[in-house]
Amino acid sequence: MSPVDPTREYAGLVAAVTGGGAGIGLAVVVELVARGARVAALDVDPSGAPDGVLGVRCDVTDRASVDAAIATVVRELGQLDVVVNNAGISAVGSVEDLSDEDWRRVLDVNVVGIARVSAAALPHLRDSEAAAIVNTCSIAAQVGLPQRALYAASKGAVLAMTFAMATDHVGEGVRVNCVCPGTVHTGFVDRLLATFPDPEKERAAMGARQAIGRMVTPEEVAYAVAYLGSPRAGSTTGTALDVDGGATHLRARAVQKRG
Repeated sequence: MSPVDPTREYAGLVAAVTGGGAGIGLAVVVELVARGARVAALDVDPSGAPDGVLGVRCDVTDRASVDAAIATVVRELGQLDVVVNNAGISAVGSVEDLSDEDWRRVLDVNVVGIARVSAAALPHLRDSEAAAIVNTCSIAAQVGLPQRALYAASKGAVLAMTFAMATDHVGEGVRVNCVCPGTVHTGFVDRLLATFPDPEKERAAMGARQAIGRMVTPEEVAYAVAYLGSPRAGSTTGTALDVDGGATHLRARAVQKRG
């Protein structure tokens, strides 16, 4: 494959990123713009969208809001080629701690939200020669994390749904993949830490569970998303890409740095 100018990798393509106003979503928006895409940031508060990015209000729990947001993207940018389903929320606690309303709220955003956005986008993606969907999953779908029963259940559903969607739409030329980040240091995580009795102790524990000894950065996740969504990844579908600092598969002992 011949070298490609990284600023032109997404040239001619339009991407929509849910949760694109902050955190991982914002990092993805910035990365796709840097690679030449025209990008829409879909968010309940799209005011964080950078200059040159189409900010669109979108509540993924409301099908009418989702349909209107996707229609706006296509109307304003002319097409839709890549969808990044990144909007998500968390919950802390065991199954004993969480209410029925907690379960409804998290599953509605993290699981059904992806279904709503993808369903609205698919008629437009089928018209693209470079159609791709990238879902934000989590290592919580693959390993048991303490006090994350509901969040893990939602991300387990995202993982399974990614494989099912990839199967359903491969014949239509729509690739579907997901990224499985470890603990990513974002405002989302900072707000989560604030719910613990000892936030600093929990922060240290979150960093330590990655084999690399620190939390993942939003930019590192964005690079992975950009790969999966790229036309250059045309043979990659039905894949879950770990961006987890080794947390899922490595059991590394702490070692002293050389030198």
